[in-house]
Amino acid sequence: QVQLVESGGGLVQAGGSLTLSCTASTIFAINSMGWFRRAPGKQRDLVATITRGGSTDYADSVKGRFTVARDNAKNTVYLQMNSLRPEDTAVYYCSVEMAVSKRAYWGQGTQVTVSS
Repeated sequence: QVQLVESGGGLVQAGGSLTLSCTASTIFAINSMGWFRRAPGKQRDLVATITRGGSTDYADSVKGRFTVARDNAKNTVYLQMNSLRPEDTAVYYCSVEMAVSKRAYWGQGTQVTVSS
């Protein structure tokens, strides 16, 4: 069982910045790591992912504003969020995919609220 611990959410004004972090407790190799979000009344959507080798993928709505990064030695993934907008308000979830089992694990979620 892999546990993910997220931190960094909070309340910020539009145009501000926040950094989320997520650390996975495991001795096994992790393939991809990423962030998803669920806005009120909507489904959970991809925000950004990063492979072990550093390849990234972003939702169109966050390109140029958000940056995903990881520290493989610490099993930690980060999401730097700049130029935040009210529509970025959501619960943000960290997710990892294990390299061998391909099993996915999810964090408990952290609230990000952007006020206008």
